[in-house]
Amino acid sequence: MSPAAEPPTYSAREAAELLGVSDDTVRRWVDSGALPAHRGPAGRLAVPGAELAAFARTHAGRPAGDPSGVARSARNRFVGLVTSVVADGVMAQVELQCGPHRVTSLMSSEAARELGLEPGRMAVAVVKATTVIVETPAGAS
Repeated sequence: MSPAAEPPTYSAREAAELLGVSDDTVRRWVDSGALPAHRGPAGRLAVPGAELAAFARTHAGRPAGDPSGVARSARNRFVGLVTSVVADGVMAQVELQCGPHRVTSLMSSEAARELGLEPGRMAVAVVKATTVIVETPAGAS
């Protein structure tokens, strides 16, 4: 079973961090209709993850900081949004938009399912040598 039961949504602040822009820029995009959003239960902006992922493909700035707080030897870590998952019986191709960078990873379909990877989900691409490892932040399911 996938750890992601509900489609993810992001606050204006989280969306801004993922896109590498200011909170005000996100609010302007929402106000102009460029970025779809709705008001959550507390009356705050809630940006659907899949919409944010699609928007990120053309509007992302610098990559976001790593939210995991985990120390690793790998220095090439790219925080971003999953924009595409193409899976067959055995393998999956996962694309992430990490600021201005598009990162593609090949992994088992089982791993993609276990991580709950779907468009709009936040993930971290860890690049070590020729391997790209995709992680999701703890408690992000």
